[in-house]
Amino acid sequence: MSNILTFTFISFLLNFSLMSGQGKVKTDTLNFTFEGRKLSGFIDRPMDAEPAGIVIIVPGHGKTNFTKKNWYYDSLYMSFGKLGLASFRYDKMGCGNSDGQYNHEQSVSNSAKEIIAAINELKRRKVPGSEKIGLWGISRAGYICPLVIQDYPSITFWISVSGTDGLNSFPYKLQSDLIFAGLPESKAKLFVAEYLQQKALIENGGTYEEYVALKKRHEFRKNDFFMSYMNIDREFPKDLYDNYQKTLKVKYKRDKESNLRILVPDFDKVLNEIRCPVLAIVGEKDFIVDWRKTLLLYNKTIGAKDKKILTIKRFPDGNHSLIKCKTGASNERLDSMELCEGYLNAMTLWLKENALNK
Repeated sequence: MSNILTFTFISFLLNFSLMSGQGKVKTDTLNFTFEGRKLSGFIDRPMDAEPAGIVIIVPGHGKTNFTKKNWYYDSLYMSFGKLGLASFRYDKMGCGNSDGQYNHEQSVSNSAKEIIAAINELKRRKVPGSEKIGLWGISRAGYICPLVIQDYPSITFWISVSGTDGLNSFPYKLQSDLIFAGLPESKAKLFVAEYLQQKALIENGGTYEEYVALKKRHEFRKNDFFMSYMNIDREFPKDLYDNYQKTLKVKYKRDKESNLRILVPDFDKVLNEIRCPVLAIVGEKDFIVDWRKTLLLYNKTIGAKDKKILTIKRFPDGNHSLIKCKTGASNERLDSMELCEGYLNAMTLWLKENALNK
């Protein structure tokens, strides 16, 4: 079955479930304002009872469009609705019915402020369930949700799916893609490290002469596959180099050991302050985010003082989105789109034990 047909079929089943009363979720629009622009939001409420709380859905990187049905997110709303929880999601700027222009380079700190504006609106309107608000977030949300909790410590719980470790995860994905494409692991690691060294030099204001000297030492420039894969200009004359440096809008600091961009400064300290229950869900075939590093960091911070706060669920056959897969490669063609067995159930059981009766 093709991916498109599978998406359509699963969406039909979920929509039928909603209409037949199995999900018992009613969806209403609920907009709010951030930085002078209207952001279009939707709240999904259980139809048979007042919500026991609200789960704010925090998606990963990329554009959103919650004006259309989406089998993946629909499964979340329905699962939460069956527990008596409402869900709130909204479209990013320039997406769906939201005003403004989409910014792919939006900082995670600005995204956190955006969510806090949404929380304030829910509470200002006294939306049923807003006295108990939790977060569900995937991928990039792993940077954002801890910042929200830092500024809003009354958050009741956090479900982290394919969470991050505070550093830019793109190089991990790049290295994984190169290995899946057939490059030896040792070469992939070397090329990515050299590439990061070059990026750091340019972003930190290195001169063109320093760039040329570094270029002569880098092995990745002798590899046609890597150069083509990354679409790197072999020449990159001085005028283009200087113009590129001028266009850099965001100045990131980099981790000294790995040369990775630091997206959340002092991330370990931010995580150390979390006191609400946290459920960390990872797929062991996630080759977009380094889930091992994330879990090590979570255990060292969130779980260090009180083991009861942190719960970890690992799915051996799960990719970055917790969809069943064979390899987890970003270009893997899946025969079907099927969530890992027990993924939704793990969240609902955990919520019953850690959030609903607290």
